[in-house]
Amino acid sequence: MNNAGTGDRIEVLLVKKWDTEDIRSLYREAGWWKEEWDPVHLDLLVVGSLAFAVAVDHETGCAVAMGRAISDGCSDAYIQDLVVKSGYRESGIGRKILSALVTSCQALGITWIALIAEPGTEQFYVPSGFERMEGYVPMIFKGLIRGETSNADQT
Repeated sequence: MNNAGTGDRIEVLLVKKWDTEDIRSLYREAGWWKEEWDPVHLDLLVVGSLAFAVAVDHETGCAVAMGRAISDGCSDAYIQDLVVKSGYRESGIGRKILSALVTSCQALGITWIALIAEPGTEQFYVPSGFERMEGYVPMIFKGLIRGETSNADQT
């Protein structure tokens, strides 16, 4: 798709509910969706976010981009799941989504706003005020679920 002129027909909305298939399609586009997952949980994901933004193409009525902020609502916030469908990239939609999410956080007095950028996307975030957090390492839980024992415990 040629993204020229998309700005006239694309609108960014903050929502508490959106079409599950639209959201699943965007997660697929980003490579973040596993087919064994239950899409019913996407409704909880949207409503449970501090802010959930979608960019809607008024010609199709479908979401072509999304992003969300998760937070306790008063202290820290994290931007997550920012994705723009491939045919709509390079048109400013991602920045509009990011701006809507940051503005939502700031409106609540949240000033510590962070994200984990995928490799190669850092320069997308820098012009919007994000910078590398030197001296910090992002981590993900890969430990045992409560009640399980490790192989080391079984010896």
